[in-house]
Amino acid sequence: MSIHPLEEILHPKSIAIVGASDTGRGGGFVTPLLELGYPGKIYPINPKYKEIAGMTAYPRVRDIPGTVDYVISSIPASGVLELIADCTLKKVKCVHLFTARFSETGRKDAAELEKEILRQARKGGIRIIGPNCLGLYYPEERIAFDAGMPKESGNVGLASQSGMVAGEIVGLAGQRGVRFSKAFSYGNALDFNECDYLDYFAQDPQTRLILMYVEGVRDGKRFPVSLKKAASVKPVIVVKGGRGNAGTRATASHTGSMAGSKKIWNSVVEQAGAINAYDLDDMADLAVAFYFLPPIKGRRVGVVGGSGGSSVLAADQCEEAGLDVIPFPQDIRDKLKAENNPIWDWIGNPADFSISMGDPAAAARIGLLMAQHPDFDFMISFVRGAWRRGKEQFSMDKHLEQYMELVATGKPVALVFQERPRSLEDDEAEAMGRLSTEIKQTLIGKNLACYETVGRAARALSRMIRHYEKEPA
Repeated sequence: MSIHPLEEILHPKSIAIVGASDTGRGGGFVTPLLELGYPGKIYPINPKYKEIAGMTAYPRVRDIPGTVDYVISSIPASGVLELIADCTLKKVKCVHLFTARFSETGRKDAAELEKEILRQARKGGIRIIGPNCLGLYYPEERIAFDAGMPKESGNVGLASQSGMVAGEIVGLAGQRGVRFSKAFSYGNALDFNECDYLDYFAQDPQTRLILMYVEGVRDGKRFPVSLKKAASVKPVIVVKGGRGNAGTRATASHTGSMAGSKKIWNSVVEQAGAINAYDLDDMADLAVAFYFLPPIKGRRVGVVGGSGGSSVLAADQCEEAGLDVIPFPQDIRDKLKAENNPIWDWIGNPADFSISMGDPAAAARIGLLMAQHPDFDFMISFVRGAWRRGKEQFSMDKHLEQYMELVATGKPVALVFQERPRSLEDDEAEAMGRLSTEIKQTLIGKNLACYETVGRAARALSRMIRHYEKEPA
């Protein structure tokens, strides 16, 4: 099998940052490489400096004594053609153009300059990422475009037309434990476009789930084919920027793309078998479901741990999302009665634990029996904060045990954090807040699917189930 052109440029032994500095965006490309521990050579390029971040700085790429595989351009557009000439001389494989103010400006001269850059790059055997983008995040190779990006690798691939959005997606999903194989911010897509990234991720063994943020496609005929091909082998989740009139205008000024009709877009994504996400939070919710949970092919949900009205609302939100909140199985009720559980005849689905009469063991037993029951395809469990008990009576280990027991049954479980404001003295409120944060971070650290609300969990899981329902048996 032939090697994809993107794969050929993703393992650089040396990286030059043109326009590097001790501060600003030029420094921003140096710092993440050092922070992640990039093992190759790093060459800062700037004629104004002798040294940057403790490394020798060179006036131009052609002045570097060794070989250079990958170049990041953080200089004005007017200097890029000269840079391409230097890169051709040094046999550079790829140039990432953070540099902007090309076709996205709408100016004819800027668009012509962009085309000339591509012509000269092709003559020199150079591939281009961008322009007007943040480029590559590849944690296994210790390459990042921003400080603070996770060092750990995962199996999610991301292609984003927007650099800011790429960073937001990595951050939003990363805070919930999702880790990435690679992420590309590709901007104006002068050389590699959205189809190339889809084709690459479809065949990439390190990627199991594909995320994409698109404002406008460069290759309208090829895109539906690439999207369908990718979605046939891996889940693909897409957020479309520029869906309305205002968004369409913003798209044109951001990456110089034509946004197109919302109705046509939705049809293309649906027919390809991909999944439309509403926004970045929704994309993160879907990513959490696909990343942490096994395939769920039934809609019968058991909801546990709610209190009073939250259980009622949870039932509504699950049904509105297309899930089946089935009645409480009679055989579980009979078993609870035989065990002298005090709420055997009160409990239902959702299981309202506010009627547990202060007996956490009785409530936990009900949740466990529901998770073990074949009538439920999956579970949604509230995770209560530390506010129910004073900090002196609270046991973190016992609190977490009930949720881990649910997961240990093998039934897919989504956890929803249930917080409640309470009038407390400042020191006690602070202590309870720290405990709640610790609970959340601990469960996320155990690679569990965690959500902020039942509604968000239900909507994500419903579309995940729909995806698997469409798969051939």
